[in-house]
Amino acid sequence: MESAVILAAVAGAAAVLLALRLWIVLHSRGVVPRKSLSLMVVAGSGGHTTEILRLLEYLSNAYSPRHYIIADTDEMSAQKISSFELNRADRELHTRFPKYYIHRIPRSREVQQPWLSTVLSTLYSMWLSFPLTYQVKPDLVLCNGPGTCVPICVSALLLGILGIKKVIIVYVESICRVEHLSLSGKILFHLSDYFIVQWPTLKEKYPKSVYLGRIV
Repeated sequence: MESAVILAAVAGAAAVLLALRLWIVLHSRGVVPRKSLSLMVVAGSGGHTTEILRLLEYLSNAYSPRHYIIADTDEMSAQKISSFELNRADRELHTRFPKYYIHRIPRSREVQQPWLSTVLSTLYSMWLSFPLTYQVKPDLVLCNGPGTCVPICVSALLLGILGIKKVIIVYVESICRVEHLSLSGKILFHLSDYFIVQWPTLKEKYPKSVYLGRIV
């Protein structure tokens, strides 16, 4: 009985410390000024990639190197990203050799995939995402809704919880979401440092979000 009480006390203390650490990570937004920021961008099939690339057009080359994360079966996004980076290099001669990389991870969820198997595939994707995120150690993660962004953002959050590095997570909800958040948005609303919406109706429902109007 005594050993059970001790184990319960230790488990309770560990849970409190973990919760405290999570709170500190989620509420710590201090960024050290630097010349460049390593950027991890999560792209998704279809409109998600188009929207995120439109957003990147407004970012300077200070956000470099850029690490793009796509699903392992998403060839269209890979082509769009390569074309975007080549066009950017053509416009800016001083960046003739842009620093960007494309990484692939398993999809969290396929279209019409059952929810039960989605949990398993998401855990598998997360298992492979953490080593990648640990290797890159980005300063900032930028995403806009594809299911692939959930394991990446959780992995980035874990870097902070483990005391490895504080990673800023910026989530931009898709322009298509007018009144309701996407599933990814509902999950990452509580985990991101900055949650940006593009419609005033969402700002009213989620006061803690950031409304900047239409940005893509």
